[in-house]
Amino acid sequence: MPSDTSQSLFLYSTTVSDVGTVRSNNQDSSFAGEHLVAICDGMGGHAGGDTASTIAIRSLAHIERDDTKLDVHACATMMETSVLAAHDAIVGKAKRERKLAGMGTTVTAVALVEGYWVLAHIGDSRAYLLRDGHLVRMTQDHSYVQHLINTGRITEAEARNHPQRNVVMRVLGDFDIDPRPDIAIRKAHAADRWLLCSDGLSGVLEDSTIQEILSTVADQGECAQQLVAMALRAGSTDNVTAVIADATLALDVDAFDLPHQTPLVGGAASASLEPIADIINEPVSTAPTLRSGKDSPAQRAAALTQEAHEAAVQHTVQPSTVREETGDLQEPDTGEIPVVQKRDGRLTADPNDPDVAKAIHREHDKRERISRAKVVRARILIALGIVAMLIALAGAAVGGYLWSQTQYYLGVADGQMAIYQGVPTNLFGLELSHPVERTGLDVDDLPENWRTQLDRGIVFDDLGDARAHAEQIEQESRSLAQQSQDDDESSENAKTTDTEATDTDTKGDTTDDAKSADSKSNGTKTSEQQDGGER
Repeated sequence: MPSDTSQSLFLYSTTVSDVGTVRSNNQDSSFAGEHLVAICDGMGGHAGGDTASTIAIRSLAHIERDDTKLDVHACATMMETSVLAAHDAIVGKAKRERKLAGMGTTVTAVALVEGYWVLAHIGDSRAYLLRDGHLVRMTQDHSYVQHLINTGRITEAEARNHPQRNVVMRVLGDFDIDPRPDIAIRKAHAADRWLLCSDGLSGVLEDSTIQEILSTVADQGECAQQLVAMALRAGSTDNVTAVIADATLALDVDAFDLPHQTPLVGGAASASLEPIADIINEPVSTAPTLRSGKDSPAQRAAALTQEAHEAAVQHTVQPSTVREETGDLQEPDTGEIPVVQKRDGRLTADPNDPDVAKAIHREHDKRERISRAKVVRARILIALGIVAMLIALAGAAVGGYLWSQTQYYLGVADGQMAIYQGVPTNLFGLELSHPVERTGLDVDDLPENWRTQLDRGIVFDDLGDARAHAEQIEQESRSLAQQSQDDDESSENAKTTDTEATDTDTKGDTTDDAKSADSKSNGTKTSEQQDGGER
């Protein structure tokens, strides 16, 4: 049974979320209620981050209604279960819609139950608690740079500019990592102030700056506006979201004017408020948008005009019981967590409710059947595709072979020139040609360049062209052979002529020598005759 002290603490909160100056869409989602506040920073592409953070907010939203009936430890268990249910829903949706593969989200949520704060946290979004003027960071980033800080490899200052400062090591989503959140319970004090923020804010503002704004700006809305605006001016390139929550002390718990507010939803989750209104069974509104600066009188006047316009366009959605009466009831979508109508007519999406758990189980069974059917269909389609591909390849092979048999070429068979039917190649070891006619012409008798061409194959479109070319080669071969023979005979005749000329020259020389000898002999005789006469 809760104590009077615990009943006298109430939560009053607000949130502001802005897309920032760089991103094209806001992947943050936030919730600010009377019992629950939460910030979820989505990741995973243009659509994936939006979807993941929205699913997480919807999974946690039922705590806004259900925590009033729980004790502290039951609420802590419920928050952990809800975070794990969000994880399962995100993974399931990513498997069914491949364009969402790799999506995920951080979760940082705080609930006020029986005078205690219950904190659930996973990822690198942060929760700060301002108590008695002192700021305490109540969460530890599940990031790579925080791991480096914890192990003493880098300092807090170095972490701000580390190239891997955005790498998270634990997060909900389509990843093979531990999705269980950190759970903490802490005694609540009157005037406690919480700041829940995405890393688009905490990544650029120093803790000292955050402490100063939380301490000096009493108005919740103005405090959230200033923190988000300062983060953007400091150069944040990410979506920026802040949730401010204050513990309020009510002196008379039975008073009719107890603190009350309509829960606010910011960022991506505000695009469709109906599921959240149905989950908590009360009206919800979109969060205020970020105002421009108001340093000058003109700017302050413009800001007042803008605030009036925002109040006029702020969107509020009633739960399904009211929408049904007004004819605005539509099929609720809670981001993969089924909405179950209880026997008393109340709608619930609490994953701890037995009826919701059964509905989730049925949904999982249905998805498994659909998934198995898809796998079977996919395998059948793959098998049919393979068969079709094999048939196509076989058809192409047969067609190619039939075409090849319309071709002819001159090649070499057993050392002789031959006419082949087909093409001079093979397919997977299968020869696509065979000799049909042999010419009887020895390839060794041909010039070397002809032999080379025959080795490669001289291709023709029909048999007649191949025969004609073969005859031409034979004729040219005979001509070359005859020419070679004629050249040999000419060379032989030339040699014979040279020999006869040499013999003639030799006989002439012999005759001349004989004549010379006779001349000398006659001269000798004449001398002797003369000498005899004298004697």
